Amino acid sequence: MTQFVALVEGVEVNGETVLSIVDGMGILKDKALKILSDYGIDNPQPGLWYSQQAWLDSFKQIAAKFRPLTLTSIGRKIPENAVFPPDIDEIGKALAAIDVAYHINHRIDSVPLFDPSTGVMSEGIGHYFVKSTGPNSAIFICNNPYPCDFDRGIIDAMAFRYRPAGSNNVTITHDDESHCRKNGGQECRYIVRW
Repeated sequence: MTQFVALVEGVEVNGETVLSIVDGMGILKDKALKILSDYGIDNPQPGLWYSQQAWLDSFKQIAAKFRPLTLTSIGRKIPENAVFPPDIDEIGKALAAIDVAYHINHRIDSVPLFDPSTGVMSEGIGHYFVKSTGPNSAIFICNNPYPCDFDRGIIDAMAFRYRPAGSNNVTITHDDESHCRKNGGQECRYIVRW
């Protein structure tokens, strides 16, 4: 799957999620707002919706101008900014909630891609999949148009926030770099251990 290219036309992302770029770039907030503005996202606000492709174009510029850690920092801000399902109380639920949140925060033709009242998820933006591989491990698969360093940040934030009580060690390892979306692969895989 190609990074930085929307899978279908007309996808929008909410302002809460867009603001993750601003928060994730910290002291470079003015640069973040300038980059967003370069692609038609002026003064992003919660409750408003913006072109996913414009947001992806902003990511592409950030990836070209800054270190990969900047994208990871932005991803780490997603759980603080975007809408997530309620009742997350452990790491397995937290990792599974990423795909639901992803769909809640995107829409096509003014219709959010996840309806919490019915549990129906619509297609069009790819997915985040999690597969348990043991009592304290999982494989997390990112199959979407976002940069893998950004996805790493989302996984980091959710895994560390919901790690088991008393656990100080969560590791997240990018699996099989040759299939990474940075290298033209269809997906990125992360091994998560806690």
